[in-house]
Parts: sequence; structure tokens; C-alpha cells
Amino acid sequence: MSNLDEFLAGERLDDVVFYVSDAYLDDDSRLREVGAETDGGVRLILDGETGRSAFQAGTGMGAMEFAKTAMDAEGEIARTLDDGACPFAGEADDANDAGEGPDGDHAIRFVFAFAEAQNEEVGGLYAEGDVVHAYAHCTCGESYSHKWVVGDRDD
Repeated sequence: MSNLDEFLAGERLDDVVFYVSDAYLDDDSRLREVGAETDGGVRLILDGETGRSAFQAGTGMGAMEFAKTAMDAEGEIARTLDDGACPFAGEADDANDAGEGPDGDHAIRFVFAFAEAQNEEVGGLYAEGDVVHAYAHCTCGESYSHKWVVGDRDD
């Protein structure tokens, strides 16, 4: 079982996932040396403190501050934590006016994710099992979030 599979199964609750797209990451970035290359970028699975530090070094933002801003919009983030569907796609008629990428698409710049242990006292999703919290930043400049109960997704 890979580190990502273990994380998604709720077996690495002390770790975080940090994904950075190739378009956002320099070719000579140190993150490429320590992360796993994917089709579109680099994914790192690190202990919480190291992961938050890597996120700040790679993006210039604090991980939890980023998560708080991303919570305001709910989107869809792929189970693999390296892709997503921006909820702001299609909102503007002119892609250039919206500050989107050159083709007007919405692509992931980076993702930060962590898992939280089941907590029946809190209720809701947390009563159902461990919960994955994922936060993404899009090429359009917006951020969004997605959370799910471990084991509830097959994609």
C-alpha cells in the first residue's frame, strides 16, 4: 500500500499531503527531490509539522490560514489530491477578465490536505468516520475545499 493509499485509508492521521502543480513549481525546486512526481506535479506526504513548513516554503502562505480562506467555497478535489473542479469555473464570460489561465481553464496550482479522526461528539461527517479535509488553489486565483469520510469515495 502506498503512502497516499494509507493516508486516504485514515492510517496516517498525523501526516499532511501537499501537492504542487508543474506550472506553479520551479523545475529545480527542492520539493521535486523529496516528493513523488505525478502526471502534473509533485505530491508530498509528510508529518504534520514538516508538511506545514513545506507548504509555507512552497507557496508563501501558512497552511492553516490558507485552509481557512479555502473553506469559504466548496468544490471538488480528486481523491488523488492532485486535481479538482473549481466551483468558480464558468462564472465569468471573459476568461482574461476573470484572471484565469491563458486558455480560460481552471487548473489546480496546489493542494493541502489532512485527515481528522472520527469524533462522534462533534457529529455530522465526523461521527461517520475519519474525515479527509482537502484545500485547493486554482489558476483563476480562487481557493476551495472538499471534505469526505474515509472510505466513502471510489474515484
